[in-house]
Amino acid sequence: MATSWRLSGDPRLLRCLLGFRGRGSPGLVKGTFGSAFGRSVGCVGSWRWFHGTQWMHVDPIKILMPSLSPTMEEGNLVKWLKKEGEAVSAGDALCEIETDKAVVTLDAGDDGILAKIVVEEGAKNIRLGSLIGLMVEEGEDWKHVEIPKDTGPAPSPVAKPSVPHHPPEPQVSVPVKREHTPGKLQFRLSPAARNILDKHALDASQGRATGPRGIFTKEDALKLVELKQMGKITESRPTAAPPAPTTTPTMPLPTPATAEPSYSRPMSPPVSIPGQPNAVGTFSEIPASNIRRVIAKRLTESKSTIPHAYATAACDVGAVLKVRQDLVKDDIKVSVNDFIIKAAAVTLKQMPDVNASWDGEGPKQLPSIDISVAVATDKGLITPIIKNAAAKGVQEIADSVKVLSKKARDGKLLPEEYQGGSFSISNLGMFGISEFTAVINPPQACILAVGRFQPVLKLTQDEEGNARLQQHQLITVTMSSDSRVVDDELATRFLENFKVNLENPIRLA
Repeated sequence: MATSWRLSGDPRLLRCLLGFRGRGSPGLVKGTFGSAFGRSVGCVGSWRWFHGTQWMHVDPIKILMPSLSPTMEEGNLVKWLKKEGEAVSAGDALCEIETDKAVVTLDAGDDGILAKIVVEEGAKNIRLGSLIGLMVEEGEDWKHVEIPKDTGPAPSPVAKPSVPHHPPEPQVSVPVKREHTPGKLQFRLSPAARNILDKHALDASQGRATGPRGIFTKEDALKLVELKQMGKITESRPTAAPPAPTTTPTMPLPTPATAEPSYSRPMSPPVSIPGQPNAVGTFSEIPASNIRRVIAKRLTESKSTIPHAYATAACDVGAVLKVRQDLVKDDIKVSVNDFIIKAAAVTLKQMPDVNASWDGEGPKQLPSIDISVAVATDKGLITPIIKNAAAKGVQEIADSVKVLSKKARDGKLLPEEYQGGSFSISNLGMFGISEFTAVINPPQACILAVGRFQPVLKLTQDEEGNARLQQHQLITVTMSSDSRVVDDELATRFLENFKVNLENPIRLA
């Protein structure tokens, strides 16, 4: 005998228990039944109550690609540090993400279980806000979690326009478009070469392209004309044949002013094949990292939007070298660049108008002196920051530079260690560069380019007034400044004070 079951009571509670929610049902339903479980009865509570069923619904916690730097637009997922089904506590490291500056660890914001890895390791160019993983709360069935359909903005569907049905029209004979002969070479033609070939009824496939990336140039076309005049080649353009008679009525078509050439331009030059010699006109693509793409974008914006001005000075670092030798005897290792960073910081403290940036409407003086130091890495140039450099000693600056440089090369810089900065220094002296100019790192207003120090003989006077030649160790520094913030007069005074501070290391103590 079949047994029928009937549930009575509040219909909203019944819908929640059976796993259905109507349009008008509230998110949480309160009642005496819920008090037996110590919480209000709602859809969330009912799902946990029916946890053992396979048709249980789990509301997952979305893990989205975050914005880890002000200039970040997309990122690469380097490595997952948790596995599916593994418990996660708030603050635990979930995965490593490569931003436009460094590799940053993404920490969990909630307790739960990593239920689904949506984006696998090694995925590149993931847009901000894209779904990369799913978590569920502890106690929920993570194995049956489903990926939401709304993982990202989807383009709105475009309705196809309705095509009106027209009565059949009489057939019209249309000249068949000439096709290229199989096996015939195709060239990209310069405008001058195209005109010459059309005038003399020649085909580019009869000659050889010598232009860059396989372009058929004017000179190549003139060589073909010369060969034709010598009788070595003949016209290769086929003449149009009269149309064959047809039983269907024909309509006259207007004759085009110029006939289409029998050749076309390829969409792009051929790509070289790995492991084989490069053919003429081929090239090899070099993959660009996120860091290099952002560097290229920001440098282009800097040179096109910031009015760069340049000022150069020569500084004598003889006294710095002597102090450095004395410190080495006491087992204190510092570099000349550490003295340069300290001298720049002291000068910025003396001249706060230079420690400024352009905020779009006018200059903005910055409260802290934070020196950005350019470090070359395999993925591009990055500028970790020495915070509050004016208040630090030379040895403390040296220790900070060593730590930050290693983290930059390992891709382990934290966002707060490379974001911001009020003044940049780029030193290429260790690479043997005597003098160069650097591009301003916006929104900063200045960057100091430092070359190598080199011995120079100068005529000086001793204590008795006798002239004698003396060797000096000089370095050349060039400051690039934003003319909207630091004009030429202010930049000149800055370099004068910087030179005095660097040439007298006692001032840097």
